[in-house]
Amino acid sequence: MRYPYGMNLTTLIALLQACAQHKNLRKGKEIHAYILISGYLSSPLSTTSLINMYSKCNSITDALTIFDTSTHHQNQNPFAYNAIVAGLIANDMPRPALESYWRMRLAGIRPDKFTFPCVIKACSDVKEILEGRKVHGLLFKFGLELDIFVGSALVHSYLKFGFTDEAHQLFEELPIRDVVLWNAMINGFAQIGQLGRALEACKKMVEEGVVLSNFTVTGILSIFSMMGDLNNGRAIHGFAMKMGYDSGIAVLNALIDLYGKCKWVEDALKIFEMMPEKDIFSWNSILCVQEQFGDHGGTLRFFDRMLRAGVKPDLVTVTTVLPACTHLAALMHGREIHGYVIINELEKDGDDKDDDVYVKNAVMDMYVKCGSMREARLVFDKMNYKDVASWNIMIVGYGMHGFGGEALDMFYGMCEAQLRPDEVTFVGVLSACSHVGLVSQGQEFLVQMQSQYGVVPTIEHYTCVIDMLGRAGQLEEAYELVSAMPIEANPVVWRSFLAACRLHGNATLAEVAAQQVYELEPEHSGSYVLMSNIYGSVGRYEEVSEVRYTMKQQNVKKAPGCSWIELSDRVHIFVTGDRTHPEDYLIYARLNSLTTRMYEHGS
Repeated sequence: MRYPYGMNLTTLIALLQACAQHKNLRKGKEIHAYILISGYLSSPLSTTSLINMYSKCNSITDALTIFDTSTHHQNQNPFAYNAIVAGLIANDMPRPALESYWRMRLAGIRPDKFTFPCVIKACSDVKEILEGRKVHGLLFKFGLELDIFVGSALVHSYLKFGFTDEAHQLFEELPIRDVVLWNAMINGFAQIGQLGRALEACKKMVEEGVVLSNFTVTGILSIFSMMGDLNNGRAIHGFAMKMGYDSGIAVLNALIDLYGKCKWVEDALKIFEMMPEKDIFSWNSILCVQEQFGDHGGTLRFFDRMLRAGVKPDLVTVTTVLPACTHLAALMHGREIHGYVIINELEKDGDDKDDDVYVKNAVMDMYVKCGSMREARLVFDKMNYKDVASWNIMIVGYGMHGFGGEALDMFYGMCEAQLRPDEVTFVGVLSACSHVGLVSQGQEFLVQMQSQYGVVPTIEHYTCVIDMLGRAGQLEEAYELVSAMPIEANPVVWRSFLAACRLHGNATLAEVAAQQVYELEPEHSGSYVLMSNIYGSVGRYEEVSEVRYTMKQQNVKKAPGCSWIELSDRVHIFVTGDRTHPEDYLIYARLNSLTTRMYEHGS
């Protein structure tokens, strides 16, 4: 695009603002080049506008370069500082934003009412409580404590820190309480889980005649989402439609979240599909709905659609989609996502090391569940900080895949790192002992976990030991433990014992276990199938017929088999007798051909 020579600074500033509004980075850079050629870069207005444009186009590195190379931030003009602080906050970089504010103070530049809302948010995001109080004190010095925008930011900050009394007192002192301030109260209470007080604030807002905005609506919808209150959520949906708020992306995203959390998935999907524009929050919301509903294949399909739509995934996207890869053992998809995380440095987003460990744990868990312990170990070894969950993932993973020695080495390494094992740790340790036949060692761990590590055994730990004894053929000892343990046995314990009886062909103890399962969980098909197989293995075919007759009488049906295969395009899922696949004719034709060949070879 060419620009006519002789454009004045006012026109150029207007063009930069338009680029910022439409996030048009390419044209913004062209205008930047024109400003350089025309000699307008010496103007403080052009510097501030360029910082603002680059920040809003998510090119914060360029914004920082403009700021650092400019000489105008050395004078008493706060605009360049305000622009860079606001830009860093908008790009989720609260710590650098706070550092820029400190530089501003050291340079002797006085902050104004545009500086403080961003600085207050930065203090909240990095949990700088003391710095937040210092800022509040400075507001009194500058006479800005009663400014509505600064006051709203302070109210929200105090609520985020849990200082509800201070927030309420500040709210009451402000001379003007507009919709922005009320929204700060409502959303602040909601974010700290005080949903009753959030609704009470909303009620008072209406009583005082303040007109609700679309931000108020999204706040109220989020409250009803957390409460699982579908009826009131639907009422707010109706209000939003009446007021015309339902055309806004933020409100529609909140509605997707509401219907998803209330398990009305079809409504959530309907809203998503009718949206004329979808932002990253829209895609993340629908991905979360799919994953919460357990439709892992649907999660990956929507993720593929998101990529085709040109939407760039963020940390929330990654941590939502990785569990879907984990459940489906979709290793290729998981590797691609891991590569994306590394290239885009998503594990380094934000200032909190918890973000880093959370995403790396998710990646590690995916590799473990997909059977790639080597890749999981590579991720683990490269982690600068490891929490208890990091060690647990590796311990459980090694145990799950039969590497008992490695699982125990991990456990001892965790103890050497002075991390306290928890319940999950011992589930992994006991499971490892079970899978590799370390019976005596497993029994010792069951005793030591409470006496030495202060972890009270739960039903999951007893299940692991019973499974361990059963695998080793010590069925009498396993039955004694089931009978003597201080926790009442649940169906999972009895089914584990029943499976051991089937493995070793002990029909007598199997009948005892089966009777317990029938009473506790009569609708579960697995126990009937196990018992039928046990009777069949010892030639008691009359009992096999009786079990099958009982299943028919109880209307118990065996769940259809399900399998899936991951190809380069997507994960293909199949259920027994399924005809929904678009290429089902070709699939069944090939299956019939293979079956015929097997018969020909006597299989």
